Amino acid sequence: MSDLPNELVVDELGAGTYQVRHPGSDPEGRDVVFSGQVLAQMIMAADHAVGGEKETKSVHAIFARAGTYTQPMYLQLETMHSGRAWASHTITATQNDKLMSRGLVLMNAVEPDLIRHGPAMPDVPGPDGLASSDMLVFEGVETRPIDAPDAVAPDGTPAMHFWVRYERSLPSLAANQAILVWSQPGMIIGLAMRPHREQVDISQAHRSISTGVIDHIAHFHEPVDVSQWLLVSQQATYAGRGRVYGSGAVFTQDGRLVSTFSQDAMVRGVEGPLDPKRAM
Repeated sequence: MSDLPNELVVDELGAGTYQVRHPGSDPEGRDVVFSGQVLAQMIMAADHAVGGEKETKSVHAIFARAGTYTQPMYLQLETMHSGRAWASHTITATQNDKLMSRGLVLMNAVEPDLIRHGPAMPDVPGPDGLASSDMLVFEGVETRPIDAPDAVAPDGTPAMHFWVRYERSLPSLAANQAILVWSQPGMIIGLAMRPHREQVDISQAHRSISTGVIDHIAHFHEPVDVSQWLLVSQQATYAGRGRVYGSGAVFTQDGRLVSTFSQDAMVRGVEGPLDPKRAM
């Protein structure tokens, strides 16, 4: 599709093999492929495999080895099932014939409601009047964080909320989902450090502290339009034993739940020079 952002174009090489495209610049400045990129490109490969006839319901990826932007990256898709209502795919990301990540993408056809309910959106300020911020999201996405440095979830764990909006409308639902999932993984590790300011700081990441996303699961509940403001609400539920766990939810401005997600990551001390590609 010619209207897709370059990073969401997957080039099919045959037999379920796709070559994906890296961003024009390294978003973290450390030559480690961002987990959100892998998740997004898995969604696009799965959408290609079904010809856009089903929606991604969930994507679950485990990140076993860090990738580099200096080498091409490939996705190998294997269809587990493809029926009238559901489809499921295993997608493996590789570089230099080494496995980086493996994901499961579950897809479904839209069906009418039999029952319906959902949670209320957090009572937070809207995006109007908030300042934009430089956060780790898909290029072209504007972020407006809600300035509440000591915000906590109902269970007392650290929480944060920010609004996101992409610069233009996209007709492909898969592309909208991909941009949203690309923008989910980057904040939970730093959020988990917030109650421990005297001990750690996110600026130490990849220097004296080894950090990285190990597992990310995203569910999509309703169609999403990333050209409209979306509220990302998340909390860092647990930190301990060198690990961090957090979760989040995404709402439209009128309060409709469109996505939920959870993440496992590592936050651990290291001795000696840190090579982020070997840390995992």
